[in-house]
Amino acid sequence: MPTRVHEFAWPDRVVVGTIGLPGARTFYLQVRAGTQIVSIALEKQQAAQLGEKIDEILDQLRDVEGNPHSVPTSTPIELVDNDQLEAVQEQFRTGAMSLGWDPTTAQVVVEAHPITDVDADDNGESLDDDGANGPEVLLVRMPVGTARAFAKRTREIVAAGRPACPLCGYPVNADGHVCTLPEA
Repeated sequence: MPTRVHEFAWPDRVVVGTIGLPGARTFYLQVRAGTQIVSIALEKQQAAQLGEKIDEILDQLRDVEGNPHSVPTSTPIELVDNDQLEAVQEQFRTGAMSLGWDPTTAQVVVEAHPITDVDADDNGESLDDDGANGPEVLLVRMPVGTARAFAKRTREIVAAGRPACPLCGYPVNADGHVCTLPEA
């Protein structure tokens, strides 16, 4: 069955956001172009890594002599997006992700694939819940300014979770925390 590609070449909006309270949040990567909106669920660690790696790519490109791609050092103020997620209808839960750079368009490229279950018959085909839909992929291309804004917002969203215990490093819940320090 052919792969269904949700492709956004020049998105109007691309953000990471959450639904739920810290400790029980679901993270989403949401992309919009015109009236087309795609939201995919991802793990907090996936969001954190994505933001971090995008910043690394942008920093490397910015340091190229003459900064030929006009990579901003910080987030351009006109690209700051602190709005909530739009109506979320989860397209899929993210499994593998890849990140790249397209020098022909000067865009950061993010590709996300869903988590797949492999059939126990070892035929190598993946199944989804009802078996009726083919595999999907999200392909997003972001200009450098948008990518810088995306990375900044993603870091802020990830950091807005539960604070870490200064002694053991585990998250502190709103209703308290029992610190389990290892014995010395």
